[in-house]
Amino acid sequence: TDYPRGVNYPGRWKMTSISTSQLFCPFRAIGLCSNHIPLAADSRGAESFIATAIGRAFHVYLCEKLRLLFVGTLQPHPLQCLALEGSTVFASYESVIKSFVRGKERSTYLGHEGSVHTLLPFGEHLVSIDSENNLKIWDIGKRELYGELYFDPSSFQVTCVAHPSTYLNKILLGSRQGQLQLWNIRTCKLVYTFHGWASPVLVAVQSPAVDVVGIGLECGAVVLHNLRYDETVMRFHQEWGPVTGLSFRTDGISTLASASPLGHIAVWDLDNRRLGAVLRDAHNGAVTGMQFLQSQPLLVTSGPDNTLKVWIFDQSDGSARLLRSRCGHSAPPTKIRFFSKGGLGLLSAGLDNSLRSFAINKDAMNTELSQGSLAKMSRKRGVKVESLKLPPIIDFASEISRVHDWDSVVTCHSGHDSARSWHLFKSTIGKHVLQSKHLEQGARPQCVTITSCGNFAVIGMTTGHIEIFNMQSGLHRGEFGKPQAHSGPVRGIAVDALNMEVFSGSSDSTVKFWSFHAKTLLHSLTLESPVAAIVYHRESSMLAVACDNFVVLIMDTDTRRIVRTFSGHSNRITDLAFSPDARWLISSGMDCSIRTWDLPTGRLIDCFLSESPATTLAFSPTADFLATAHVDDLGVYLWSNKTLFSHVSLRPLPPDYTPTVVELPTTGPSDDEGKGEDAGAQKAAGEEPQAKPTEQEDHSTPLCEGLVTLSTLPKSRWHNLSQLEVIKQRNKPVEPPKPVKPAPFFLPTLPGLEPKFVPTEDDIPESETSASRILNLGKLQPMTEFQKCLQQCSVNQQFAPLMSLLKTMTPVAVDSEFRSLGPEGGGSVEQLASFMRFLLEWLRTRRDFELTEAYLELFLKLHTSALPLSSELAGLIEELLAEHQKTWKRIQTNLNMSACILGYCKSATV
Repeated sequence: TDYPRGVNYPGRWKMTSISTSQLFCPFRAIGLCSNHIPLAADSRGAESFIATAIGRAFHVYLCEKLRLLFVGTLQPHPLQCLALEGSTVFASYESVIKSFVRGKERSTYLGHEGSVHTLLPFGEHLVSIDSENNLKIWDIGKRELYGELYFDPSSFQVTCVAHPSTYLNKILLGSRQGQLQLWNIRTCKLVYTFHGWASPVLVAVQSPAVDVVGIGLECGAVVLHNLRYDETVMRFHQEWGPVTGLSFRTDGISTLASASPLGHIAVWDLDNRRLGAVLRDAHNGAVTGMQFLQSQPLLVTSGPDNTLKVWIFDQSDGSARLLRSRCGHSAPPTKIRFFSKGGLGLLSAGLDNSLRSFAINKDAMNTELSQGSLAKMSRKRGVKVESLKLPPIIDFASEISRVHDWDSVVTCHSGHDSARSWHLFKSTIGKHVLQSKHLEQGARPQCVTITSCGNFAVIGMTTGHIEIFNMQSGLHRGEFGKPQAHSGPVRGIAVDALNMEVFSGSSDSTVKFWSFHAKTLLHSLTLESPVAAIVYHRESSMLAVACDNFVVLIMDTDTRRIVRTFSGHSNRITDLAFSPDARWLISSGMDCSIRTWDLPTGRLIDCFLSESPATTLAFSPTADFLATAHVDDLGVYLWSNKTLFSHVSLRPLPPDYTPTVVELPTTGPSDDEGKGEDAGAQKAAGEEPQAKPTEQEDHSTPLCEGLVTLSTLPKSRWHNLSQLEVIKQRNKPVEPPKPVKPAPFFLPTLPGLEPKFVPTEDDIPESETSASRILNLGKLQPMTEFQKCLQQCSVNQQFAPLMSLLKTMTPVAVDSEFRSLGPEGGGSVEQLASFMRFLLEWLRTRRDFELTEAYLELFLKLHTSALPLSSELAGLIEELLAEHQKTWKRIQTNLNMSACILGYCKSATV
């Protein structure tokens, strides 16, 4: 497909209502680089930038290493064309044109009636052409319409536009009728009409020579035309169909490159007027975008195969070689799995006959596992590289325990008679071909798994055989069942963590348990429907079985019984995934739903719909992300687990719950996220953005007698309250050594018989200089908001507003307010007594326990010396001590009881 997410098919949901999942929120999409929209490139100083469209957003790359710089905000509809001028990106969707700077939207241009298909930045103006054959000229600075032209589609249907160099205020228009017209945009008048050729003009570009432009025709002709004399300078013809792109080399070499729909690029030698070189199969499909970088021997190309490539012309025969590239799957992925313990590595197999490795944290580390020197072989045989690749992968398994020693990935291919091993650490295909002993019976690999030790691969065949191979040597090590394990194709296979048992499911509606070492059958379960797939969780010994009747079964492999049955899908189940702790099972189906089942309760706790059905999914080993791949979609989509960073209620969904459609993640921020620029500006200015208040349930009251509640405030807000002075001293910058004051040549002395030096300021005792001059300014300061609230709460005996105020204050502010309570800080004994009553009352409510204890510790540290001065304060401190000991004794008793029960459960023999 030209546009991966633009294909409509039965079962695709229309985006009528968009909601969110209870457990997952969209994070980002990976593996997307370009689509059928032509790229835009421009140079600024010594750096070159490339912009490519990605569905409803765009990417801006730095050409030096194809490093992703910016991602445009998500638009309501897919982008239709791009233009790049300096740091500004112009993009259009339907009849709307927008400009972006550093990925942020800056202005919008409205006025077109049809969809805009061509954009040309032209100095201070922007030229746009829509499907209604209207040409509009916009003033970029004033953001208003400057001029407008309309053309009759029957006589002159505009297809392309170019600006001839040194032609002031002039643009050249190409038409489907084959004619060219030169217009003055300032006066909106026609300057000249070129009769052209009897073939539609698809491309028009300016050459390095003045007055000469390059014209690409639909018939495959490439024409160099002189505008001043209306004469054809040169004419070439490419044999691969219409010219989809043209670009002139601008580094002093007379070279012209033309693109074709078959993926070939022709390089024309203009000095000798001949074909210089051919880049065959530059892309897997049409080359839709192509441009030479300014004053560099570099050619940038893109196409709908989700690939962005940079070619360098440094070969002796004038041809180019691939310098660097960014690519993803050119056909939808069929299976994805996480392979690293940290959850940052993802393996993906696609219908494009490739196996790719994606890095979640760094796109530059994405790579395709090599299948050998296919490019060299294709040149020798004269065939495409894609035809030499292995067939599409239908199943694969990986194990990293021996990733540095030998092959750690095994793949099964569609219609292929053998499985192949891969070396994940080297990112290359392995040396072993795992072929069945029953090849003459038509045995083909169908599913595969690798043991946890990384030494053996167990492969299920289409004929029902199950065979074992050694990963290090590739030798056959046995098979299960005589004459075969199942009477139908094996659709799923798994091995336990200790290599003791093997579990297999087949289309013959059976799930069988085998001894790994003896290769004998231990147990067999007959189901009501054929098995579609199985997934095994080694730590919990849980086996999930998806059946053809849209039911998911959970089996306990220790007891070999079915313990849970989940039904709810209305179409074929495509994949299953356990959470790392085996509490959740996530399932996807062709009904476009992704469901999360809670295993302990056996209930559905989350369900949402996607735009297109998910064909495969995987859960990160760290429970951070859920990865999904979808029908007719080239990307891999990551969803964040909400339970890791927010409070989520895991209540079961009601039976009549109606799921809503959730929009797939994008490569960049959405419009809602882009509207948060005010918060970003506050953060840049050193201010904390104000959070919107949300209505939440009040969980501060203890559930029953004998329990306490916590404040749920971050630990940094209360844990170090009593250590603020130590922290300030530690963070204080080291002062540079001060220079010693130079001593006078003659030291001054006092008059008298005995010589005495005049005392300096350092020799005068501190008590004589400042003891009687101290003025306590704290008593002259007005009451703070905290002191006013404390006074009001003491009168009303309602201290909840005071606690709410304290929760909003920073640790430094709390320390300052506590110091102001004592007489030395401008307070009084009455304020100290009022605050102690607040602490006593809050301890009795058993709410915000850890916060109240932190406030009590800081209060005692600051005002210990003032407490014995008043009998009232001494009585209050005794009450505080008694209440503190009573509450803590109750908590300690409960903690000891829980520890005893937990220790018994861990050590008891069941």
